[in-house]
Amino acid sequence: PNVQEHSSLAGLCGEIWFAFATFVTSRKVVMPAGEVPLKQWHCCDQIFTNSASVHKHVARIHDAEISQHAESALEAVLESAENEVITQGALDKEKTLDVSCWIPNTSHLREEQLVEGPSEVLLYYCYCPLQDPQLICSWQKVLCENLHLTGKVRVATEGINGTLGGTKLATALYIEAMLSHPCFSTMVQEDFKRSEGNAGCFADLRMGVYREIVPMGVDPDVLSYRKAGIHLEPEEFHKEVELFLSKGDSCTDTILLDCRNFYESKIGQFNKCLAPDIRKFSYFPDYVDKNLELFRDKKVLMYCTGGIRCERGSAYLCSKEVCKEVYQLKGGIHKYLEQYPNGFYRGKLFVFDERYAIAFNGDIISECRYCSAPWDRYQLCSTHFCYQLVLSCPSCRAQGLTSCCPTCQAKGQECEQGTPLEKKEECECTALRLRIPQDVL
Repeated sequence: PNVQEHSSLAGLCGEIWFAFATFVTSRKVVMPAGEVPLKQWHCCDQIFTNSASVHKHVARIHDAEISQHAESALEAVLESAENEVITQGALDKEKTLDVSCWIPNTSHLREEQLVEGPSEVLLYYCYCPLQDPQLICSWQKVLCENLHLTGKVRVATEGINGTLGGTKLATALYIEAMLSHPCFSTMVQEDFKRSEGNAGCFADLRMGVYREIVPMGVDPDVLSYRKAGIHLEPEEFHKEVELFLSKGDSCTDTILLDCRNFYESKIGQFNKCLAPDIRKFSYFPDYVDKNLELFRDKKVLMYCTGGIRCERGSAYLCSKEVCKEVYQLKGGIHKYLEQYPNGFYRGKLFVFDERYAIAFNGDIISECRYCSAPWDRYQLCSTHFCYQLVLSCPSCRAQGLTSCCPTCQAKGQECEQGTPLEKKEECECTALRLRIPQDVL
């Protein structure tokens, strides 16, 4: 869709949200004085005692009248604004909406139930038009704080992207809240990828409103996720990779493309993949531009951690109109490894939290920076102001080899001797790496 169509979709989503919330609020019953105050909603001769149940009922039974009301309201807004996306009055109306109606009731739970017990880490994303991402962000902040979740959430007009850690009770309530929200009606349980971990996997809770929910550096209004490649379920992707590998060196019409960063693919990747030596996903468009001939007339099988980078990355590759076909792994490596822990992906799966990696098989495909012994457990470079990750085995670390390169190692020794360091990241790791490499198959 063009920008105007995108804005109309976003506006309709916002009006549906407001109409939905208004309908639910109208069904709330105030208990008579003298009785224990309880939240209740009466609708269709039924009594609902929690917000999730009434939300599901309204979404299932009253969706037609809510949609009709929302469409009428949107038409009025668009007409009064003379073709503007949204008037300030409509925006103010949205922002006065109490986000508490989207917060699950936890009054029956003790606080320790939300902070103690079996835990996990969630990874998810949802591309969908959001009229007021700031309001969604405010709701997410209250929701996560109430459930004692830590992690990171990015919100934009194009959707939401998050990874959160906490108890399984808290994450279950979080998923329930997400699935009951009308803006995320396309999401299902399987969209939330789970792994071992807890709230301690993140230093704190961080969230904000951004231009993109995954930073590729291309305006979402110019290049939409809707133009992405063809999604393949893990079993379909597995068969494609199996066919690709079975042809060996004679297969010259297919590229198995890892669109993650170099330090991710270094500790785990699919056999015989093309893993660009790029440091950030925002370099990916330039990488494609510089290597267009590499992709010409090829069938491309793309993959990333959870699928979100492939949504935008495949859309960019498709926009160049040089590939024969572009496919992407639905749910990413995470979902693939849930079904094929001993499949064609070998090594660890890098994750962006304090764990750095999670394991589905016992393979170690990387080595120590200093002695070349098999090793795949990252730690931050010990030199101040350097944020590179280093693979240094226990034996080498015991010898003080804890920096990412000899330059940083020397800087660390200078610092111990009292020499002040410049507050910038500059070492062999950054100086010697080409920003955009030129690859050959």
